[in-house]
Amino acid sequence: MKRNDNRLFDQLRKVNITRNFIKHAEGSCLIEFGNTKIICTASVDEKVPPFLRNSGKGWLTAEYGMLPRSTNTRIQRERDKLSGRTMEIQRLVGRALRNVTLMNKIGERTIVIDCDVMQADGGTRVASIVGGFVALVDCMDKLYKSKKIPEICITDYLAAISVGIIKGKYMLDLDYDEDSAAEVDMNVVMKSSGEFIELQGTGEHGSFNEKDLSDLLALGKKGINEIIAIEKELFKGIVI
Repeated sequence: MKRNDNRLFDQLRKVNITRNFIKHAEGSCLIEFGNTKIICTASVDEKVPPFLRNSGKGWLTAEYGMLPRSTNTRIQRERDKLSGRTMEIQRLVGRALRNVTLMNKIGERTIVIDCDVMQADGGTRVASIVGGFVALVDCMDKLYKSKKIPEICITDYLAAISVGIIKGKYMLDLDYDEDSAAEVDMNVVMKSSGEFIELQGTGEHGSFNEKDLSDLLALGKKGINEIIAIEKELFKGIVI
């Protein structure tokens, strides 16, 4: 079985990350996983939600959306009510990034991560996590250089990737067609320390056993370590 783009089963799509993509944002990037392209920004709001007022702690939240022609057919803008999928993804992005952020050191301010999908070809949630992390690091660097925070308030690198089983084959970084055909698919979020932040595994058209789970996790870790190596190269001058 050949993949659409002739990749090996354990090979990532080409990953491109363009930092400082949006002029006005405190942190931003364009992230490309193959044909999936997402603009991620990090914005600073000098206040926190009511439950954190006078606590000395900050907050991080995320929003996610898809442009109408990011897919093969036009999709409606989510104006009045967010879909369950959108809410799930933006909560996932927020949880992942909060896990590596020192909330007690950023002051009573909120960092908002916006992930806007320009073009979707599978893996938008994992690409949003990676792009959101890149935007967050640049945002922290700007806050640190302006003396608003005492350090780069991030504890570790993180990344995310999709894996799956298609016709009995384990595959890394699924595009849309592969994701649609997968018997099993999984999204893996992991820190460079090797600790997992989130695992989302589903038997879409089948089920999986303990060996499948172990092999999928090993494949996901391989891909994540490759992405983290890209992140570290991007942030050579920033200490995390």
